[in-house]
Amino acid sequence: MIQLENLTTESRNNASAHIDRTTTFELVHLMNEEDKKVPQAIESILPQIAASIDLISNRLQKGGRLFYIGAGTSGRLGILDASECPPTYGIEPELIQGIIAGGPAAVFKSQEGAEDSPELAAHDLKEKKLQSLDTVVGLAASGRTPYVLGGLNFAKSIGAATIAITCNQNSPIAEIADIALTAVVGPELITGSTRMKAGTAQKLILNMLSTGCMIRLGKVYGNLMVDVKSSNLKLEERARHIVMEATGVTRQESIACLAQTNGQAKLAIFMILSSLDLDTATKILDEHQGFIHKALQSLQ
Repeated sequence: MIQLENLTTESRNNASAHIDRTTTFELVHLMNEEDKKVPQAIESILPQIAASIDLISNRLQKGGRLFYIGAGTSGRLGILDASECPPTYGIEPELIQGIIAGGPAAVFKSQEGAEDSPELAAHDLKEKKLQSLDTVVGLAASGRTPYVLGGLNFAKSIGAATIAITCNQNSPIAEIADIALTAVVGPELITGSTRMKAGTAQKLILNMLSTGCMIRLGKVYGNLMVDVKSSNLKLEERARHIVMEATGVTRQESIACLAQTNGQAKLAIFMILSSLDLDTATKILDEHQGFIHKALQSLQ
C-alpha cells in the first residue's frame, strides 16, 4: 500500500506554509500562482491525451460507450462532464456516463467509505452491462483509490479499453490502464485538498477528452456545436445563432429552416449550404455520418 507521505498530492507546499497569516489579497495571489501550474502539467501529457481521444472516439464510432468512474471530487467531475454532453452535442445520455462511488447520493453528500471497495466498482459496471467495445476512464488524484482500481481491473478483464487520470507519478491506476494521463501539479495550497489543483487538472483533461471525441464524431462544424439540442429557450436561441453563423442567413431565415428540421441545427445548415430539400439533405448527411464538410464535398 502507498503511504500518503509518499504522494506528491499529499506533500506540504512550502509556498503556502504561512497562508493562515497572510492578507486576503496575498492568499488569492498565492492560489492564482499555484493554479498557473495546472495547464503546464497538462501540456506535458498532450500526446497521451490525443491518443486517448482517438482510442475513445474509434470505439464510440463502433457502438461503444464511455464511462468515467471515480470517488469524491473525481467522481463528481466525471458526472459533470458526462451530463453536459447530451444537451451540448445531441448525444444519447447512455453514450457517456459518469459513475461515482456510493451512487447518485454521493454527488451531493460524501459517502467516503464507498471508495474503499474495489468490488463495488465491478458491481456498478456490471449493472451498466459493460462490454469490450466500451472505454472506462478511472479518475483518482492519488492514483490509488480502491474503487477506481477495482473498476479498471474489471474493465480490463472483459477487454474494455482503460484510461487513468491521476496527479501522482507511478500510481497503481496508471500501471493498470492502457493509457495513463498523469498530470503532476505538485503539492496543493492546502495540504491534501485535491479538489483544488488536482481537481482543476482533471476537469481540464475531461474537457479535452469529451470535446475531442465529439469533434471526431462530427458533432462540430468549424467551431460550432451543430448538434446542440434545442431543449430550452437559451438553446433554441443558440441553435438559431449557429445556423446564422454557419450560413450567413438572416434570423428569420434561420428560424424558418429550423422549423422544417424540427430544431436540428446541423440539418438546417446542410440544407441551406447544399440547397437540397429536407429528405435529400437528411439522406446525404446520414450517408456521411453527420459530417457536414464531408457531405458538402460529396456534392462537388
